[in-house]
Amino acid sequence: MDAATLVIPPPPVTPLRWEGDPLTGALLMLDQTRLPQAVVWLRHTGPDSVIEAIRRLAVRGAPAIGIAGAYALALAARQEAAQTAPVESFVGALEGHAARIAAARPTAVNLPAAVARHMRLVQGRRQSPAATAHALFEAARELERYEREACAAMGRFGAAWLWGRTRFLTHCNAGSLVTSGIGTALAPIYVLKASGQAVHVSADESRPLLQGLRLTAYELTEAGIPHQVLADGAAASLLRSGAIDAVITGADRICANGDVVNKIGTYGLALAAREHGVPFMVVAPLSTLDPHTACGADVPIEQRPEDQRAYLDARALPASLPAYAPAFDATPAALIRCFVSEAGVIEHPDKKRLKVWLRAAARFR
Repeated sequence: MDAATLVIPPPPVTPLRWEGDPLTGALLMLDQTRLPQAVVWLRHTGPDSVIEAIRRLAVRGAPAIGIAGAYALALAARQEAAQTAPVESFVGALEGHAARIAAARPTAVNLPAAVARHMRLVQGRRQSPAATAHALFEAARELERYEREACAAMGRFGAAWLWGRTRFLTHCNAGSLVTSGIGTALAPIYVLKASGQAVHVSADESRPLLQGLRLTAYELTEAGIPHQVLADGAAASLLRSGAIDAVITGADRICANGDVVNKIGTYGLALAAREHGVPFMVVAPLSTLDPHTACGADVPIEQRPEDQRAYLDARALPASLPAYAPAFDATPAALIRCFVSEAGVIEHPDKKRLKVWLRAAARFR
C-alpha cells in the first residue's frame, strides 16, 4: 500500500490549544484527569499552573508535554517581561523557570529537550524581554505545528506497513490526547479506518492510572472505532488466542540503541508478543528519540507510590504497606519488530539502523 494515498482524518479530540494573541492570550488544556466523566478545560496564563498540570497528568504524553512546556516558557517570558527588568535579570529569571518546567516530568525526553532548545533562543540572541517572549511564543506554536504534521506522516507510514491487518492491541494512551495531531500509536489505526479498512482495537486498561480504560476508550469512542478493554493481565492470553494481528504502542523516550521507555507494562507486553509471533510496533516522532542516552537502563524512571495507592482498593491496602509504582519500564530493542516515525519505518531497530534517525533527532536537543 502506498502511504501517500492514505487518508488523514481530523483528530477525534485535542488536548491543548492557544487562545488569543501572544500578549493577552492563554493556553487552554483539556484536563485528562477528569476524562471520561467530565470534559473540563483549564486556562493557563502563567507558567506555574502549567507546571502543576504537567505534574498531576492533566496533560500527558511525550509530545504534548513538550508542547505544553514550550508554551509554559513563553508564558514565563511574558510574565517576566511585564516586570520591565534589565535583560540580564530577565534571562536569569527565565533560566529559573526553565529548570522548573523541565523537571516537572523527568522520564519523557520531549519536555526537557523542548525547554533546552527554546532557551537557546533566549541565551543566543539577548533581545529585549518583549521580543524574546514573542519569539518563544512563535517557537511553541511552530513545535505544535510540527508535531501535528509528524502525526499525519506516522499515521500514513504505519498504516501502509499494517495494511491488511485489522485487529490491534494497544497499551496506555498514545492517540490525539498525547500530541497536537491524530496521535502516535493510534495514528495508523485512525488512518486505516479513514482509508476504508475495518479495524478493531483491544485496549489494555493500563494500571494504575487506567489511561487505556479511561482515555484510549474515550478517544476510540469519539472516533467511532470498534473496541474493547481488557485487564493488563489478560493481554498475554489474548495474544496467545490468535485474536491480535499487531501490538502498537507509543514511546516516552527511545534510546540510541533502540530501547524504548514507555508506560509500565510495555515490556511484559513485548515479551508476550514475541512469544506468540505477533509483531510489536512502536510509533513515535523523531522528537522522542534521544541520541544522548545509550540504553534504557540509563533513563530515570519516575516512581509514583501516591498515584498507585489512589487506584488500588484502599480496603485491601493497609496505609503502612509500601507500594512499588514505577510509571515506566524499558523494552529492549530486540523485542521490537519495527519503529515508525515521520521519517518512515525501520524494521528490527538497533543503533546501526537508527543512525540516520538519531542524527535527525539531534536537532530537537
